[in-house]
Amino acid sequence: MKEYTITVVSTNNPNILKFETNHLLTSHTNFEYKNIDEAKNSPLAQQLFYLPFIKTVYISGNFIGLERYDIVAWDDVKDEVAQQLVEYLNSGEPVVIEENTDKPVAVTVYAEVTPNPTTMKFVASRKIVATAFEFKNIDEAKDSPLALELFQLPFVKQVFIDENYVSVSKYDVAEWEDITMPLRELIREFIAAGKQVVSDSIEQQTKVAAPVEVEKAVSLDDTSKQIIDILEEYVKPAVASDGGNILFQSYEEDTKTVNVILQGACSGCPSSTFTLKNGIETMLKNMMGDKINEVVAVNG
Repeated sequence: MKEYTITVVSTNNPNILKFETNHLLTSHTNFEYKNIDEAKNSPLAQQLFYLPFIKTVYISGNFIGLERYDIVAWDDVKDEVAQQLVEYLNSGEPVVIEENTDKPVAVTVYAEVTPNPTTMKFVASRKIVATAFEFKNIDEAKDSPLALELFQLPFVKQVFIDENYVSVSKYDVAEWEDITMPLRELIREFIAAGKQVVSDSIEQQTKVAAPVEVEKAVSLDDTSKQIIDILEEYVKPAVASDGGNILFQSYEEDTKTVNVILQGACSGCPSSTFTLKNGIETMLKNMMGDKINEVVAVNG
């Protein structure tokens, strides 16, 4: 049985909080309930409406959004609500009773070129995973049915999957004009069939690893924390738009060197050196001064 955890996330609306989960709650549909009568197909939403301060319940993908009436402040009740949600989800009771879940999902997928000529980004019209996964070969892909299917094709070299897209890296034996359409259709049909993109086991591993990463981040020096903040805010969104990802690995205080890991389209990209030196390195030097001497990709 899945074990659920909840992360409370604020929104731009002070009356609405998001309670994010580590597993998907719905297969492909968003739900909004304004009152207990509207929530007839959601036992969870019905239970939440017994709380007198709940105005609206949103259930979508991997989160539950709750809008409150002004009779309470979220700071006074959010922890209690999060605990109630965790207990409900871990009880195994249904979140939403969805109709005809075997019906193909309406989904579109389009192909998008990346700065890396060996990598193509396939963007889906909906969220497919909660976090990023990288598979460099078929053995690593054992916990991803989609990646396993892609690796059956002899020209597929690597697969990187993030929230709503799949980046596929190819061997030189094939040309994109010959394989882009078949790849796009394979990915679209896989998602439309409602198949699991990654298995519960790898999601569980990610959940277990997350507290370790948080603990590691807390123990880092102030310079490393500042570097991570800059990468998260300014760099990650840009590289994600190109079908890739960047991870902080370490900061060497004696040489003032920042070591990073490149994933997806960024890994092995001919322009990655230019991006590191003229983009990321320059940004860090401008924002952090003489604390930064060089940025190095440890995976080349």
